[in-house]
Amino acid sequence: MEPTKALMIVFLVVLSSLIRFSVCRENYASPPSLPKAHYQEALLRLNKLKTSIDVGSPSPSPGENESGVFLVTLYGADPTGNSDSTEAILRAIQDATRIPSKKRHLMPGVTDLGGAQINLQGGNYLISHPLRLPAAGFGNLMIHGGTIRASENFPPSRYLIDLSETSNKGNKTQKASPNPSQYNYEYITLKDLLLDSNFKGGGISIMNSLRISIHNCYITHFTTNGIEVQGGHETFIHNTFLGQHITAGADPDERSFSGTGISLAGNDNVVTDVVVFSASVGIMLSGEANTISGVHCYNKATAFGGTGIYMKLPGLTQTRIVNSYMDYTSIVAEDPFQLHISGSFFLGDANVVLKSKSGFINGVNIVNNMFSGSNSGVEIVHLDQSNCPFKQIDQVVVDQNIVKGMNLKATVARGSSKGNGTSWTVDFSKILLFPNLIRHVQYSLLSMSGNEFPQYALRNVSHNRVVVESNKIVQAQVYVTVNQCSDI
Repeated sequence: MEPTKALMIVFLVVLSSLIRFSVCRENYASPPSLPKAHYQEALLRLNKLKTSIDVGSPSPSPGENESGVFLVTLYGADPTGNSDSTEAILRAIQDATRIPSKKRHLMPGVTDLGGAQINLQGGNYLISHPLRLPAAGFGNLMIHGGTIRASENFPPSRYLIDLSETSNKGNKTQKASPNPSQYNYEYITLKDLLLDSNFKGGGISIMNSLRISIHNCYITHFTTNGIEVQGGHETFIHNTFLGQHITAGADPDERSFSGTGISLAGNDNVVTDVVVFSASVGIMLSGEANTISGVHCYNKATAFGGTGIYMKLPGLTQTRIVNSYMDYTSIVAEDPFQLHISGSFFLGDANVVLKSKSGFINGVNIVNNMFSGSNSGVEIVHLDQSNCPFKQIDQVVVDQNIVKGMNLKATVARGSSKGNGTSWTVDFSKILLFPNLIRHVQYSLLSMSGNEFPQYALRNVSHNRVVVESNKIVQAQVYVTVNQCSDI
């Protein structure tokens, strides 16, 4: 507390005590005819004056905030969205990233800001250029609780929130710490935000960063990417809605939807409980070892040229897609390697497309999914071999999927043939995924001709048709199981 203010408060307290003493004396010593209202009114005015003075510590200026919570309106940000708030919010970010007196680190070279928060206070803020941290090398920071919209002057193809190490002028910034780090930022949380790109660019860009969390956000009106992740790893995106246009499906302009909801060009990222409701591509994956779970894509129907999830990393996919909902939009994987798709629902002829770029496919599981279509002859798993046929095929399992109104495809199949003769053929060509490929066959012959014990053998498996022949004419039924992927 300031010394002058403290002395003033002491003076007022002493003065109040003297007046109380004087009033008490008048109550007993003054003549009965002397009015007491004068003293009572003076005492009341003094009490009001005393209570109007804040006896606590003076409020710090925004730049002197020691609580770790930075309220953007204290820096002059306009929560009504009528005026530009860019510089005010950047000043709040500048203060939040001041190096603490007791310096701590997360990863080497990443300064721990101690959980500092940029609080948007539920406001609606207009910005004219990206919101960025003043330098690379910060961590343990949250931006949350409001709406950010791009103004008409926002530069095209930029992002509302930009976590990269390039300044607004395109120059490289200095590190927040002299210690070198391979990551720009660590443990930055973007939470409870509505980001409106106003068809100027994208929503969030994260470059070469570690353990970034995007939670409960609504990102719309982007032209490039709703969320872009380049390099780094362990970005978690969850409970988030993304759409270029605000719609709830069956939009008359769906054919014109463009942009990408989420672009992951990094490793070990997780997308959970996310809805992409309008974009040309829902999720683009060009990094390894990513997990997609609980995602609903109805961004743009495949019939209109859209794709729900596109894996563009031939030979290095290593992606798991589980418990998701592909709503009229498909999954595409180029030369997939270690790809797992299970527990998902494909509606409206949505399917899985395995696209050959160099003819390589290995370690693919597409199992335990549900497919529902329009009886238009669409295959649940389709091979796109327009570039070149798949030539290196190993450990591919497509099995145990539930299908209605679409053509079943699998790498494991069972069938039988019944007749009187010496040859039985079981044709799997309509079911097996890969043409002219059977690597393992199990078969048995059930004779119905009394005591006949014919000799029989497997004679041919070409063109996905299994032929079993016997040495004599017999009434029999042949049971066959085939596998395209391996002997296991």
